[in-house]
Amino acid sequence: MEKKNNPAKSILTIVISLAFAGFFLWLALKDFDYASFQKSISKANYWWVLLAACFGISAYWFRAIRWNLMLEPMGHQISNSNSLWSISFGYLMNLTIPRSGEVARATALYGVEKVPVDQSFGTIILERVVDLACMAVFLGLTVIFKYDTILSFYHFVMEKKEEKSEFVPNFFERQIMKIGIHDFDIFYFYLKIIIGMLIVTGLILLYTFKKEKLIDFGKGIIKGLTSIFKLKQKGRFIFYTAGIWISYYFAAYLVCFALPETSGFTFDDGFLILTVGTFGMIIPASGGIGAFNLAMKYGFMALFISMGKSGEAGGEIGLTYSFISLPLQIIIMLTMGLISIPMLAKARNSRVVENKF
Repeated sequence: MEKKNNPAKSILTIVISLAFAGFFLWLALKDFDYASFQKSISKANYWWVLLAACFGISAYWFRAIRWNLMLEPMGHQISNSNSLWSISFGYLMNLTIPRSGEVARATALYGVEKVPVDQSFGTIILERVVDLACMAVFLGLTVIFKYDTILSFYHFVMEKKEEKSEFVPNFFERQIMKIGIHDFDIFYFYLKIIIGMLIVTGLILLYTFKKEKLIDFGKGIIKGLTSIFKLKQKGRFIFYTAGIWISYYFAAYLVCFALPETSGFTFDDGFLILTVGTFGMIIPASGGIGAFNLAMKYGFMALFISMGKSGEAGGEIGLTYSFISLPLQIIIMLTMGLISIPMLAKARNSRVVENKF
């Protein structure tokens, strides 16, 4: 599958991603107490951060081996190293253009193993489905073990909302009001209809002019998706899936021990931290910047409120946590991704030499 680069589309994607990041970062840093942050960060024990990094990297390895298991039913035997570096390259691309990593990962694997992009892309989509199921498990654990925390945060938000019951239009709504629109319920209703019609029209046009390519690509994806039913080693698949998410859990939870204010967090507090953090990373902001910080701010506010502590203090500690955890994730992505470039190039060159003989 060949994919033509569209510079304008890439630039627009980056701009939108940066806009998301800037907006959420602004929301997170409103009323930010830098002195409190500096005090907390100066007391941090970075040995815990280093241990968390080990779990973060181990998730890459588990995912690489699991990908091999998913490709095996389609007749592809690939090396664990090529799988690992293709995944690492995909994550690196996600830091530049959000959601581009999936295609980049499949393309990188094709370069070193000649696995058809549509088939490997199908397994990547399947991975997302499996990850969503695992995310649902952690969400369920959070609801079961931290129900009181969620409820206390809900009451806190409702109280704040009642204090600010007067309608205050945001920047966008203020601009709309200048052209004479004041009924926002009707405005947003018609806006949703227009957006829905544009999406449907776009899909119809896409299908009309790219019908054959879409059908071929769809067949490859279906083949990748159905590979899970043909797995020869289902037990190993479950084991590596558990390994990925256990690694994610400890990569998130262990950072808490780096800060004195959160070193007493319990095992089940980690469920909420991982769940909230994952939701923050889902938002298409560059590297999760802003969205992850805001998610951690609210998550730690909820934990502090449930403990009878100040929600504002929890928000400050949540931001401090995010400014340790998020850079850690980005450093791992950058390091593994940059290493992947020469490693993939070396693998491609070796393949070319082998083919000559």
